[in-house]
Amino acid sequence: MASRALWASRAASYLRISVFHRGFSTVLKDLKYSDSHEWVKVDGNSATIGITDHAQDHLGDVVYVELPEVGASVTQGDGFGAVESVKATSDVNSPVSGKVVEVNEELNNSPILVNSSPYEKGWIIKVEVKDTKELKNLMDSEEYTKFCDKEDGNH
Repeated sequence: MASRALWASRAASYLRISVFHRGFSTVLKDLKYSDSHEWVKVDGNSATIGITDHAQDHLGDVVYVELPEVGASVTQGDGFGAVESVKATSDVNSPVSGKVVEVNEELNNSPILVNSSPYEKGWIIKVEVKDTKELKNLMDSEEYTKFCDKEDGNH
C-alpha cells in the first residue's frame, strides 16, 4: 500500500510540473523565426521548416497537417500548407524561398507530433534554399521571444 501512495505522489508531482511548464514556449537558439510563427533550421543550402512551440501551444491538439508536394516551389512569407487543430485551422507560411525536397510523411498518421515535438519529429518540410540572404528577414531566438511576449501581452 505504501508503494502505491509513493507512486501516486510521484505521478501527481510529475503532472503538476508538466502542466506548469506547458505554459512556457520553448525557443531554440540555433533557429530563425518568422512573425507568423514558423521556424527554420538552415544547414548549408538545406532548410528544415515547422511551426513553433508557441504556435502549437496556441493551436491546441493538431489533428491534420496539409503537406505540399515534393518539388513544389515555396516563397518566403507565402503559404504552403495548413495545420488543423481542435481549435482552428492555420496556414503555414514558408520562412524561406526554395524547392520542397522532402515532406514529413509521418504527420499523415501522427499529426500530434507537431504538438509533442515541434522542433524535432514534428517538422513539416525540407527545402532547398534559393537565397540564404532571406534569413536576414527573420528573427533570432531573442527577438522571437520578445515578439511572442509582446503579442501575448496584447491578447
